[in-house]
Amino acid sequence: MSVTGRFAPSPSGPLHFGSLVAALASYCQARSQQGRWILRIEDVDTPRVVSGASEQILRDLEAFGFAWDGPVLYQSDQFERYRFYLEKLLTEGKAFACECSRRSLREQGVRSGPLGQIYPGNCRRKNLPPAGHSVRLNTESATSIAFDDQVYGRFEMNLPATVGDFVLRRVDNIYAYHLAVVVDDELQGIDEVVRGADLLENTCLHLFLQQKLEFSSPRYL
Repeated sequence: MSVTGRFAPSPSGPLHFGSLVAALASYCQARSQQGRWILRIEDVDTPRVVSGASEQILRDLEAFGFAWDGPVLYQSDQFERYRFYLEKLLTEGKAFACECSRRSLREQGVRSGPLGQIYPGNCRRKNLPPAGHSVRLNTESATSIAFDDQVYGRFEMNLPATVGDFVLRRVDNIYAYHLAVVVDDELQGIDEVVRGADLLENTCLHLFLQQKLEFSSPRYL
């Protein structure tokens, strides 16, 4: 059975060596299984996009001999799909609007974990309108999320204790990486993700969001 893998760089600057290593690992993993390898430009955080970086990344990949299947997907063209799934989570009571800023949480003495401030659920029951507020995923029911990574083996995180309710859309209406990557992986049929070890903890967030959206989960390396 063939697989579909992907490489998804962010155009916040030129392609750096770490990204090139991830691209090579992802490419070899997919091709070694006679699989498809697709390219996605993760430009969902539009203020961080550097003009011309996307085009340069594509040229650099071509210069190194990479050949991807199908058209390149740009997250900046997918905002309607992100809005659809965000509203689904809100309607089902799995996400909520939040008025807390990083500063207000810091002033409350909120602890930090491996991914930043551990959100304590202040706004879960406030029923704030989504407009003009950030939107967070409710992790109250998450407990421990675990998966078997193909390099690191068994990895587990207790989301309420170490992360809390994480942001899906910022107050400035920019969709979070977590929502965009989970939706894109599902709709593009990605069943194997090879990426940098700096995203190991984030994978547990993505697995929980996949559960809430009733998506399938890829294998991770």
